[in-house]
Amino acid sequence: MGKEKYYKNGQIISEEKDNILTYYYKNGKIKAKGKYINEMMEGEWIFYRENGNLWQTADFKNNEKDGEWKRYDKNSKLEYHVEFDNGKIKKKLL
Repeated sequence: MGKEKYYKNGQIISEEKDNILTYYYKNGKIKAKGKYINEMMEGEWIFYRENGNLWQTADFKNNEKDGEWKRYDKNSKLEYHVEFDNGKIKKKLL
């Protein structure tokens, strides 16, 4: 590793372990987490709001949007649902 970056309060900003990359908020809660292979986002990634609530799920292939993307509002209601194919919108589902 050796290239970790930290917030001024000492909280680590991100870390990579076993091909999983995790980003953190300054308060220590997880911001985003997913597979990171050959320096590219792969498969499902999960994004959270600073309060810890689910914000978005997203699929990647070779760092490109590929598959379903769902975003939730502050009340955990689905507000966006799109299917991507190689970075381009294939189908809007909501």
